[in-house]
Amino acid sequence: MLDRKIRYCSLPEAVRDHFLWGARSVVVAGTHGKTTTTSLTGWVLTHGGADPSVFIGGIAENFAGSYRIGGGREFVIEGDEYDSAFFDKTAKFLKYLPDIAVVSNIEFDHADIYADLESIRVAFRRLVNLIPRRGLLLVGADDREASALRSVARCRVESFGLSDGADWQAHDVQIESGFTRFGVWRGGQPAGTFEIPLLGAFNVRNALGAIAVGAAVGLSPDTMAEAFRRFKGVRRRMQLRGTARGVSVYDDFAHHPTAIAETLAGVRSAYPDHRIWAIFEPRSATSCRKVFQSDFARAFSAADRVLLPAVFRSSLPEDQRLSIDQLIADLRASGQDARFIPQVDDIVSTIAREASPGDLVVAMSNGGFDDIHQKLLTALEARPRR
Repeated sequence: MLDRKIRYCSLPEAVRDHFLWGARSVVVAGTHGKTTTTSLTGWVLTHGGADPSVFIGGIAENFAGSYRIGGGREFVIEGDEYDSAFFDKTAKFLKYLPDIAVVSNIEFDHADIYADLESIRVAFRRLVNLIPRRGLLLVGADDREASALRSVARCRVESFGLSDGADWQAHDVQIESGFTRFGVWRGGQPAGTFEIPLLGAFNVRNALGAIAVGAAVGLSPDTMAEAFRRFKGVRRRMQLRGTARGVSVYDDFAHHPTAIAETLAGVRSAYPDHRIWAIFEPRSATSCRKVFQSDFARAFSAADRVLLPAVFRSSLPEDQRLSIDQLIADLRASGQDARFIPQVDDIVSTIAREASPGDLVVAMSNGGFDDIHQKLLTALEARPRR
């Protein structure tokens, strides 16, 4: 290709050049919650009649896919900080020409691309520098790193979260089985009551980002509230894969310690009296490394039982690889029932043997996890009734 001078570009460049120059680009960024927030935002604008185009890093059930081509001005796009291509190591979101940017939170991640947290901060500061003066930056009020972006913005900035002083503040959060209800203040004044079919405070933050974008586009609180009630969720984000013999099996994409902790906390808050099994596959480039060794030991506190298979990237040098033995020891030291079970089939047989009706099994990985969810449902269904 290089010898023949064939034109080439990265996917983010192609999206920019074919779709974004003439659009009002809404870039949803942050270490956690991007896919859900993008899906919520895209659906709210679609339901509200804005007819946006949407591009998501996951499968939104309302769109039955990861994208939507609309005829409206807005283009809602998930802004990933990961590299653009093997030949372009700059962040994808730097190609997306943001008119509105949502940054919920910033943490260290992608250890194969970024050396440290500061290098990630630089990428997000560059994103903010791209927002025009007439644009809008929405930052997570509950996250110090995201809030710090105010100081480099040249556009209007609004904050959202549960913290006092947030421009868009959620209050009276009620989490029940299957949904979360909350009120919203904007600038200290009532701005509506909302209900989402998602669990946990972190999903309230995701919804607040979507509400702030919807308001900027001109949608009413009632319209957005109705859109939330009709939201169908995102595949692999606390997706209920099925229930067998009274045991519910969920699939979640969580692979960062914070995402794991927030996911399990959301489940615990909705189901305080149920036993929660957490199964986590260290698979991503970062989660396989020791960089989060101590953080993982704190991430599973909301689970009753923790099962861990072998680290997926076993070729990593031992001094760089996450130590499952140490993680198990740390979890047990904190009083948790934690076990190392290297093979997926053995994990499946363990749960099929020990799980009771009413138990919740949350399997977390950023990969296929050897189809563990279906294997669990099949094994549970096959066991004798109790």
